[in-house]
Amino acid sequence: MNTPQIPRSPVFEAQQAARYDRQSQIRTYEEQHGCRLVVLLGKILPYVPLFMEEVLYNANPEQDLHMILDTQGGDGETALRLIRQAQSRCKEFTVIVPDQAKSAGTLIALGADHIYMGPTSDLGPIDPQIVVDAAKPDDLYPARSIINAVGEAEKRVQSNPQTYPLHAALLGDITALIVQRARDGIARADDQLEEALGCASRDPETVKELVAKLRDPLIKEPRIHAMTVSTELAKGFGLPVREFNPSESQWREIWRLWVKYRVANIVFAVEGQFASQIIYR
Repeated sequence: MNTPQIPRSPVFEAQQAARYDRQSQIRTYEEQHGCRLVVLLGKILPYVPLFMEEVLYNANPEQDLHMILDTQGGDGETALRLIRQAQSRCKEFTVIVPDQAKSAGTLIALGADHIYMGPTSDLGPIDPQIVVDAAKPDDLYPARSIINAVGEAEKRVQSNPQTYPLHAALLGDITALIVQRARDGIARADDQLEEALGCASRDPETVKELVAKLRDPLIKEPRIHAMTVSTELAKGFGLPVREFNPSESQWREIWRLWVKYRVANIVFAVEGQFASQIIYR
């Protein structure tokens, strides 16, 4: 028995018009490409799997899942949870990167069976991010930057002890515990890389080969969190990347949908055709 649809009031429908429009585009994409489509935009934080489950709760495990992903990173352990969550709810998992998928976002891409990238797409280094101020759990800082800042301050104080008050003031929020968490996060990155790659349909030997190729360029060598990994570089690593021609209709569909989140000043979104969680700037 079908549940009767509750009519929307005029004001509520007008207030949610942009949301309904995006969800209509999501349904159209699903019909045209025979898949489930979800959008994940924003920081990868521990509460995200709850919202992702909301958009995947009735997913068909025999159907492919596409995820439009845009993120500067976040918590690597949460990224692994999201990969396992996605892979358990589909036949094949595809990550689509219209703009950037850094750090924890790169981990999610590595855990997919396919990665779709276009002319504006970038991945990034697997650089753990750390909460410095417990009162601001959404403010994340690259672990490597924390360690480098403290190391540089120690050198300067050793060479000129009179600068200690200055550096103590500059790094007042950085405790020994935070520094240790940053070191632990970097040490864990190798395991996260291997676990993410192992979630996709790869045999153990292929996973080992990819870990050997990716460890240095994605974990050991990068000096800044914002380092870009282009489509060509990702393909060169042996990742399952499909590069869109900007004139392809599928890329244009993706781009038209993605820009609707950007122009609306949305900073966080988990959205599908049935459910939607949005945070505005």
